[in-house]
Amino acid sequence: MTSDLLAHAPLGKRSDTPQGYDPGLLFPIPRTLARDELGLEGALPFMGVDTWTAFELGWLNPKGKPQVGMARIHVPCETPCMIESKSFKLYLNSFNDHRFGSADEVAQCITQDIQPVLWDGAATGPAVSVELISPEAFAQQRIVELEGLSLDRLDIDMDDPAGEQDQSLACVPDDAVVEEVLRSDLVRALCRVTGQPDWGSVQIRYVGRAIDQERLLRYLIGFRNLQEFHEPLCERIFLDVWQQCRPLKLQVQIRFTRRGGMDINPFRTSYPSPLPGPHRLARQ
Repeated sequence: MTSDLLAHAPLGKRSDTPQGYDPGLLFPIPRTLARDELGLEGALPFMGVDTWTAFELGWLNPKGKPQVGMARIHVPCETPCMIESKSFKLYLNSFNDHRFGSADEVAQCITQDIQPVLWDGAATGPAVSVELISPEAFAQQRIVELEGLSLDRLDIDMDDPAGEQDQSLACVPDDAVVEEVLRSDLVRALCRVTGQPDWGSVQIRYVGRAIDQERLLRYLIGFRNLQEFHEPLCERIFLDVWQQCRPLKLQVQIRFTRRGGMDINPFRTSYPSPLPGPHRLARQ
C-alpha cells in the first residue's frame, strides 16, 4: 500500500515550476503507513513536533515587487498526515508570482492551507504554527551545535562480524540512574522513494540506566542504507531506546540537512518539555 500511495506523489518525478498559487499541490502521507510498521497503535508513547524550515520563500507585494523570507513551520506529531516534502516545496514555489498584502498574510495562508491537509479534513487538534522570518531578521538566526557527549569519539569497528549481526541496544551492567545527553553527526538514511541520502545529527536526552554508548553508535550508523522518511526514523529511534533501554524519561531530536531549500527536524519526547530552540546547525 505504501508504494501504491507514493506512486502518486511528485517525489522522484520531473516537475515544472508552478505557474500560479496552488494549494492543491500539497500531497498528504498518512503517518500510519510508517507507524503500523513500528507497531504503533492507539495512544502514542510520545509527544512532539516536526519543525520545517523553508529557506527559499518568495512572493509579490501588492505592487508586484518580489519579497523574500524564510518560514519556520511547526507540525504537531499528532496530525494524522505528514506532507510529502517535494509537494510542500512546489506549493511554496507557487507563491512566487502571487500577491500578498503582507508577510503576516503569507503566514496565515500557509497555516490555512496545510492545517486541513495534515488533519486529513477531520476536526483539528493542536494547531500548526507558522513563523515568517524577514530579511531584516536573517542575521539574528543562530547557528549552534547540538549539546551533549559525542558518540562519534568512539573508535568502533564496523567490520566486526558480531557487531554487524547485533544492532540491538542495551544498558551497561549498573543499576545507577543517570541523566545524560548523547549526540552523533553520523545519522544517514535513504529517501523512501528516490533512494537518495538524507544526512542528519541526532541528540538523545534521557534519564535512566546508562545506555551502552558503543552499541548505540553502532545502532545509529546501522540506518545508513535504510529507506525511511525523516519523521518515522526519529520515531523508530525513540521507540527502540524506549523499549530496549526502558529509560524513565526520553527525548530524541534529529536535525536533518536541507534538501531543495528545506530542512526537517523531528522531535519526540516522553514528557512535556519546551521545543528545541529556533536555531540551525552549521551543516544545515
